[in-house]
Amino acid sequence: MFDVPVLLVLIVLVALVFDFTNGAHDCANAIATVVSTKVVTPRFAVAAAAALNLGGALLGTEVAKTLGGGIVLPEVVQGSHVLVLAALVGAIAWNCITWYFGIPSSSSHALIGGLIGAAVGHGGFATLNAGGIVGKVLLPLVLSPLAGFAAGFLIMWAIYWICARIARGKVNAAFRRLQLLSAGFMATSHGLNDAQKTMGIVTLALLIFGKVDSVEVPLWVKLCCAMAMAMGTAVGGWKIVKTMGHRIFKLEPVHGFAAEGAASLVISGASMLGAPVSTTHTISACIFGVGSSKRLSAVRWGVAGQLVTAWILTLPASALVGFISYWLLHFIWN
Repeated sequence: MFDVPVLLVLIVLVALVFDFTNGAHDCANAIATVVSTKVVTPRFAVAAAAALNLGGALLGTEVAKTLGGGIVLPEVVQGSHVLVLAALVGAIAWNCITWYFGIPSSSSHALIGGLIGAAVGHGGFATLNAGGIVGKVLLPLVLSPLAGFAAGFLIMWAIYWICARIARGKVNAAFRRLQLLSAGFMATSHGLNDAQKTMGIVTLALLIFGKVDSVEVPLWVKLCCAMAMAMGTAVGGWKIVKTMGHRIFKLEPVHGFAAEGAASLVISGASMLGAPVSTTHTISACIFGVGSSKRLSAVRWGVAGQLVTAWILTLPASALVGFISYWLLHFIWN
């Protein structure tokens, strides 16, 4: 039905749409706390987050290589021209559903789930890289929120200890300024991890179509994905900002600094290891950790239950849509 070059162009365009929705959906990760604590205006926060997401997206390719060759076996799916498109449809569908309802689910795991579902639709479970999925997806899925919770708790506890004899007003005044640094670090680490995921999926498409010989990200792919992420961030996701910044725990500047600093450390570390972690999972867990350092009752644990439910559903739901999308597209193609 389509010439291969036309289909490849379509896949790249849809991938960039996903990257755009990812930026719009996940910009809250970088700016929710700094907006909710009224350190800066929403407009300034979104503009700064967009610029820093752009810069972070160009800093590495380890996560892109994981998405390109660590989830499915490229040699097994070689020639399946609709596979990547089906994966993207699954991810975008789940992103749109959760964006509409203001649920801070994971765009990362939506993309991975869509890719897994489409690959299984193409050739069964033999298409999957089981070691890569366990080591780079499932373990980080569990460990990154736990690490975020612990880091948020410990950083906040350390701040309480250091600032115990300082007037609360002076502490918050200082951290209003320091939170600008932590929010910037968070936005950069978000771009470093999240934009690379689309780079990896586009590179996998190029490999399937025989346009590249290995999972090495071309420069034009880096630039296009970084720009799409930045433009999506500029649009913003205000429903998710409200959930992240207000419903979990009543944040003050010191809490925002601790949560963003903790999340940035976890996400940057994962990026260097090539693990496509969820920035949403991580920052949410950090906020829970920060709130728990004050007292457990300060955190709205009912919201935690809703978020965990969304996290659990993301992989299988997007995989199911990816599986169905593969067969529909395969039917159209043939």
